[in-house]
Amino acid sequence: MRLRFAPSPTGYLHVGGARTAVFNWLLARREGGVFVLRIEDTDRQRSSDEHTRAILDGLSWLGLDWDEGPFFQSEGVERHRQAAIRLLEEGKAYRDFSDPERVRAEAAERQMHPSRVAREYADALGEDEALRKAEAGEPFAIRFRVPDGETVFRDLVHGEMRFGNEDIDDLVVLRGDGTPVYNLAVVSDDAEMGITHVLRGDDHLSNTPKQVLLYRALGLPEPVFAHVPMILGQDGKKLSKRHGVTAVGDYAKEGILPEAMLNFLALLGWSPGGDREFMTAEELIEAFTTERLLKSSSVFDVEKLQWLNGRHLAARPDQELAAHIRSFLSDEPSLRSDLLDDPSWLATLLEVIKVRARTLDELADQARPFVCDELHYEPNAVEKHWLKDPEAAIERLERVWEVYREAPWTATALEATLRELAATMEVGAGKLIHPLRVALTGNMASPGIFDVLVLLGRARVEERVSRALERIRGG
Repeated sequence: MRLRFAPSPTGYLHVGGARTAVFNWLLARREGGVFVLRIEDTDRQRSSDEHTRAILDGLSWLGLDWDEGPFFQSEGVERHRQAAIRLLEEGKAYRDFSDPERVRAEAAERQMHPSRVAREYADALGEDEALRKAEAGEPFAIRFRVPDGETVFRDLVHGEMRFGNEDIDDLVVLRGDGTPVYNLAVVSDDAEMGITHVLRGDDHLSNTPKQVLLYRALGLPEPVFAHVPMILGQDGKKLSKRHGVTAVGDYAKEGILPEAMLNFLALLGWSPGGDREFMTAEELIEAFTTERLLKSSSVFDVEKLQWLNGRHLAARPDQELAAHIRSFLSDEPSLRSDLLDDPSWLATLLEVIKVRARTLDELADQARPFVCDELHYEPNAVEKHWLKDPEAAIERLERVWEVYREAPWTATALEATLRELAATMEVGAGKLIHPLRVALTGNMASPGIFDVLVLLGRARVEERVSRALERIRGG
C-alpha cells in the first residue's frame, strides 16, 4: 500500500490538509505501507519556499514522518507533457486553437459547455489543418476528448460512483504555453510513484472521474479512491478563515500540543468505535481502518480540541511540564527554579493545577503564584474582596493567620481549623477564604484553597498574608 499527501505550497498547512495528511499517514502505518510526500508546486506564481517550509514544519510538528520525498511536481513537467502528447497522437485528445472568449460567448448563447464548442471547432478544422497550424507555430492547448458513456469507480467512503460523461468537459491537459494542468499532472505523478490509494477530501470528488478517464486512456493502473467529507465550522459552513485560526502552526503558538491536535484531527471524519476519544498516536494507528471513515461532515469544535489538549497535557511527564513552566515564566524576576527542581513538590503542584489547565500556557499561568514570589494582583479581586470592606478584610486575614500560626500543616487540618474559626466568627467560610485566596495567589480563582496553603508552606503563607495586610492598609 502506497499513499501520498500532496499539498500545494500556495499557503500554510491548514486544518483540512492536515486532516488529509493524518488519515493517509495512519493508514500507511497501520498497513505497513509507504507514506509519500509530494509538493504540488506547478502554480509557480503562488507557490513559495516559505509555504513549503511551513508545510514540512507543520507535518513534523504533528509527528507525521514520510518515507519518500518530498518530491516536487514541477520536476515531472516533461513527463506530464509527454503524456499529453501521447494522448494527442493516439487520437484521445485534440488541438484547441480557439479563442476562449469567443468560445465562452457562443457556449452561453447555445447553453452548452464551452469545451463542447471547442470540440466542434477542432472537428471542423480537421486533423491535417490542425497539424499545419501547429507546425506554423500557432499556439494551441491540448484537450482530452471525453468518450461517450459513463465513468464508474468505487469509492471506499461513498461506494459505487457513477458520472455521465456528457456532464464532464473536454478538459485541457496542456495549456497553450506548454504547461500541464493539474488533473493530468496528478495522474502522471501518482502512477509514476506507484500510489495505490488516494485518500483526500470531498472537494476533489468532482476531479476524480476526469482523472479516472485519464488513467484509463493512458493505460495506467488506477488507485483506490476514498473521499472524506469536508470539515465544517460551528455555523455548519465549510471551515475557512472566517471561523478563526485554521493554520496548524497557529495552534502550536496557542499552546495546543501536537499529540492533541493529531488526536483531534483523526476524529474529524473517522470514528474508532465506542466512546473512545482520548487516544495516543499508537492507539490511533492500531484502530484506524477505512471502514470507519464517516460519510457525514464533521464540525471543528474548539472546545473539544481544548479538552483533548488538557487530557494530553495531563499525560505528559512532570519534568517536561516543568521545563515549559520555567521557559514561559523565564522573565519573572522572582521565579523559584528550586521548587520546580523538587520532584515531590512538583508532582503535588501539577496534580493540583493540571485539572484546571487546557494548554501549556494556561498551565504556566496556573503555576505562577506557586513558583514566583512576586504576585500579580487582579484589580477586580482586590476591589471585591479587600477594598470593598477593608476593615473586615484585615480582621479576617489577621484571625486566619492567628489560628494557622500553630496549626498542623495538612489540607485536612487547615480546612477544619478555618471552618471552626468561621463558626466562631459567625460568618460563612467563604468570607475567610476569598480574601485569603487573593492574598496567596493574587487571583479571584485558584485551585482549592487548602491545597494552595499546603503547596506554599507556612513561611510563604505568612509572608503573603503580611504583604496583603500592608497593601490593604495602604489603600
